[in-house]
Amino acid sequence: MLQVLTALAPTFLLIAIGFALRRFKLIDAAFWGAAERLIYYLLFPALLIDSTAKTNLSGMDIWAMGGALVGGILLVSLALQLTCRRLSGSDPAYTSVFQGAVRVNTYVAMALGAALLGPHGTALMAIGVLFCMPTVNVLSILVMQRHGDVPAGMRGHPLRILWQILSNPLVCSVIAGAALNLAGIRQIPVVSPVMAVLGQASLPLGLLAVGAGLGFSAIQGAKVAVAISSVARLAVLPLVTALLARALGVGGNAFTAVVLYNALPTSVSAYVLARQMGGDAPLMAGIITVQTLAAAITLPIVMALLAS
Repeated sequence: MLQVLTALAPTFLLIAIGFALRRFKLIDAAFWGAAERLIYYLLFPALLIDSTAKTNLSGMDIWAMGGALVGGILLVSLALQLTCRRLSGSDPAYTSVFQGAVRVNTYVAMALGAALLGPHGTALMAIGVLFCMPTVNVLSILVMQRHGDVPAGMRGHPLRILWQILSNPLVCSVIAGAALNLAGIRQIPVVSPVMAVLGQASLPLGLLAVGAGLGFSAIQGAKVAVAISSVARLAVLPLVTALLARALGVGGNAFTAVVLYNALPTSVSAYVLARQMGGDAPLMAGIITVQTLAAAITLPIVMALLAS
């Protein structure tokens, strides 16, 4: 439990610092919009390319792991679409509920993987990045196109949706990193060190940007939406993933990794995407904060169940 709390505490504290910076106007308000664009188009992509390219996939049953991870996400996504859209209050709010339920905080995943699963923990968690990052980004973009506050002419057009998916910097980054990995190119002189440094900057700046966009009033007015997203993310998704992993024969540390990955709080990038594509960004920031705090309770429970 102490390891889980130690890994989560810096995340929540950075969000709190970002909130304080915005609340007390210690940084000019125009900074945050520019920071979000920098994170979305440069820092997050650099991190994803670098970490995916360096992942060691040898000796892992990656297809069974990926099937459990992606299968869980798809089943929860279908359940949300069929039952929860009208409960969210509005279409933009639903996009935040959806993102909160399917996205995962990759940075917490990597930290917990190393802390709880030993030397191979980071590599095990990176399987989640390889399979889940493209999946959740495609699903999120489709949902944002259909339900986000975007111009009516852009809604539902197949070519526009395809372009949004193919041009999304997060999807492109994971594909590029996977291609380098499969080609055996783990390090590119000069380029890889630069990308590693840019990637390291994405976590603190991204969390500060989330904190700056916090809207606790949105949480007060959308308790049902926050609850649906959080229960789906922290309880339903890990349960479904565990059942699928058992059915696919995943065991040992690989089983622990896939269940833990899908039990983590939602991603900071969900807030950035909400801002960029017409979602309910204040609600998204509130969901991220609530899930991060709630995960301090739910993750130790998940780990205890996995150990039993």
